[in-house]
Amino acid sequence: MKYKEDDLQKATARYLDSLGVLWCHVANERLSSPQAGARLKAKGVKSGVPDVVIFEPRGTLNGLAIELKVKPNKVSNNQLEWLSRLDKNNWATAVCYSIDSVICVVDEYLKIK
Repeated sequence: MKYKEDDLQKATARYLDSLGVLWCHVANERLSSPQAGARLKAKGVKSGVPDVVIFEPRGTLNGLAIELKVKPNKVSNNQLEWLSRLDKNNWATAVCYSIDSVICVVDEYLKIK
């Protein structure tokens, strides 16, 4: 039960890699000591950055950012703020709770099928 979001992230990675798109996972969920956390924050790690960032412009949109969640987990205020700010900067954004949702959002954004 503990790693269900990891499983969703891995499935998402396999799907995006199969498409050959330019993307990355922002690994903000790692555990670290207070000292390591402070070093990461000083280097620019930001709380709430979406899990998946796809660097493929489409039309007027700069890319697609996806926050992955598995119920009953909910989107945090920091995550909502990031999605809102990205949206205001011409990024498509989504929160996905399943691989089927990820596939639908990505395919719609990339105009696949």
